[in-house]
Amino acid sequence: MGNTVLEKVRALLPAVAERARATDEEGRVPEETVRELADAGVFRMLQPRPFGGQEADPVDFYEVVRALSAACCSTGWITSVLGVHPWQLGLFAAEAQAEVWGDDPDALISSAYAPVGRLTPVDGGYRLTGRWSFSSGCRYARWALLGALVVGDKGRPVDFLTVLVPRSGYRIEDAWDVVGLRGTASHDIIVEQAFVPEHRIIRNYEQAQLKGPGQQVNPGPLYRLPFAAVFTSAVTAPLVGAVAGGYESYLRLMQERARLSLGGGRFAEDPHTQVAVARAASEIDATILQMDRNIRELTACAAEGRDIPAELRLRTRRDQVRGTERAIAAIDLLFKTAGGNSLRRGNPIERAWRDAHAGSVHVANDVERTLAMYGRVALGLTVEDNLV
Repeated sequence: MGNTVLEKVRALLPAVAERARATDEEGRVPEETVRELADAGVFRMLQPRPFGGQEADPVDFYEVVRALSAACCSTGWITSVLGVHPWQLGLFAAEAQAEVWGDDPDALISSAYAPVGRLTPVDGGYRLTGRWSFSSGCRYARWALLGALVVGDKGRPVDFLTVLVPRSGYRIEDAWDVVGLRGTASHDIIVEQAFVPEHRIIRNYEQAQLKGPGQQVNPGPLYRLPFAAVFTSAVTAPLVGAVAGGYESYLRLMQERARLSLGGGRFAEDPHTQVAVARAASEIDATILQMDRNIRELTACAAEGRDIPAELRLRTRRDQVRGTERAIAAIDLLFKTAGGNSLRRGNPIERAWRDAHAGSVHVANDVERTLAMYGRVALGLTVEDNLV
């Protein structure tokens, strides 16, 4: 069975590309685009079947994200982030899933995972207060997944949770004016003493151990994959897609351009241009091949009921951050060799360069820290990190 959602999305790509400049300048993805993507089933790809989802192969989901990001990285980014949250909600208690999707299977969820919220235990759950930044696509969402700490009597954190809060429990404050990924509208979320019942929490430690109450109602292998693989791949996929789109724009540009200095001649006949094309193409291919391979191996382990080896989990993270690093190397090379025209605002190469660099600063793309973890284990040492 092919990627049927991708076939529907391909029909939308010309309009997404046409809206890309306005998306960048206006600082938001048009609601029309979000509706079209919802109608195509993109946001339900990783959603559990009992709640109207497809439980699709995550490799297919990332392929859709890359295709959208090649046309508009801001659109691909919010698609990836909003589209991966139904997978995580599938790990929550069935009661929480029913609250979100019972009346509307297309209800969207945004997130802000930094543990800046403070939880106070009360009867039946917790009281939550906090302010979170960088909640991509939050204005399209009816719920939010937020990171928070339970603080003990001595003021020290005793538990790290992700909590689910309805739109009525928080307010959004516009705070997104940035260099790249401008259209993601990643505004701030503010919560003041909202009640969070026990069924709307998941402990990050248990999640890292591949345990969650939702697995009782969603027994499929999709919900036995590590958060550290599924979510972080959703952060890198848009960047790879954006760079792939920049690469295609570069090819079209260089086939038409003639050099006006340094002896003239067509850029396409310049060996430096040819080498840049080969290097960039190789970086993009290597990233996609490695990341898809790792996700497929993780899914096979889950489908067969086998424990997922630590080496595979670490390799998945290694290749994911290297994928971001490779994407940045490729777009830097293309930007540099495209000449002065790549500086013009609205140029697809310039926009891909800005967007890829903006996405690369996400905490999931902490290259040195992640590679050090892989190296530690390879050298016989231990690591403790929830993003493995």
